[in-house]
Amino acid sequence: MRLDRFLHAGARALALAALLSPIARPATAAPQLDPATAERFAALALACVRKEYPNKIAHVLSGDADVLPPRSLTPAFYGCYDWHSAVHAHWLLARIARQFPAGNAAAAARAALAASLTPAKIGSELNYLRGAGRVSFERPYGLAWLLALAAELRAWDDPQAQAWVSALAPLEAEAAARVSGWLPKLAYPIRVGEHSQTAFAFGLIHDWARVAGNKAMLGLLGSRGRYYYLADRDCPIAYEPSGEDFLSPCLAEADFMRRILPPREYAQWLTAFLPRIPKAATADWLAPGVVTDRSDPKLVHIDGLNLSRAWMLEGIAAGLPEGDRRARALTAAAAAHAAAALPAVTGEHYEGGHWLGTFATYYTTRAGLPRPAAR
Repeated sequence: MRLDRFLHAGARALALAALLSPIARPATAAPQLDPATAERFAALALACVRKEYPNKIAHVLSGDADVLPPRSLTPAFYGCYDWHSAVHAHWLLARIARQFPAGNAAAAARAALAASLTPAKIGSELNYLRGAGRVSFERPYGLAWLLALAAELRAWDDPQAQAWVSALAPLEAEAAARVSGWLPKLAYPIRVGEHSQTAFAFGLIHDWARVAGNKAMLGLLGSRGRYYYLADRDCPIAYEPSGEDFLSPCLAEADFMRRILPPREYAQWLTAFLPRIPKAATADWLAPGVVTDRSDPKLVHIDGLNLSRAWMLEGIAAGLPEGDRRARALTAAAAAHAAAALPAVTGEHYEGGHWLGTFATYYTTRAGLPRPAAR
């Protein structure tokens, strides 16, 4: 019997309590992912980083010479069904190995990272990225996760990790340059609930720029973010989700804007942008999405939506000034969304197993927190 069919409300609550204790806490509380669950999430990434098939490649062919298997085209990031999932699976492994260095998964995670993040393989990745017809390759989602991986490695005080930073540096620089060259030409933000959304990618890139000390990128995201989003009002969150969303257009925008606006200005902006956030500690104002078939690669996106909503809701709360009563409703809704999705991150179906571990790890380790704008 499938997990979602026998986890009734009580069992689901017990499963979640075993995972995080407690989940309904202030948005800036310390992460409490336990080692056993961290090992389970790492196992999902380890199972796919060298799993070449099935594979969905976004590959422009310029001639017969480009007809090659994924492991030849992108030798570092060819597993996990697609390039961006392979990249963020490596982020997951770095995150778990860094946070649980004595855990059972750490050695295997390090071995997988060492096998992928070599100068030769990253050089081949760079050559692929610069190939004809690939100017928009994995833009912005995959490029943002590549920078998130670089940020995780940069923040890891470990000699081996710093060697991986050096190996990844040329691809990191290329990704950053592509974003920097693209944003001044992007006339409008992209407000969808899937990979091309700009707000989610901007959040990851902003966090990378802070770790990397890239003031130019921070300035560019700040100015373009205000240009794209500052005048937005009354985001239609009641229209969400669309049937295949794994990102919330409204919440992702709000989660990004708390990175570039001071708390008081952010609070005012949020009042106009999402005016119906209640001040009571209730989750009733935003219901989690419903997944009807976890073996369907698009319908399972809703599990990812619930996880990304959970971390975005906590991020929005973290961006508010001390004492803002909306934080209670935001964290309550985050807990409800996490409760709906975390028990389903099992790897039972590869359609979700190859990527949902990353979203679960991002949420449970509070990877984007605290990232408020400077006070």
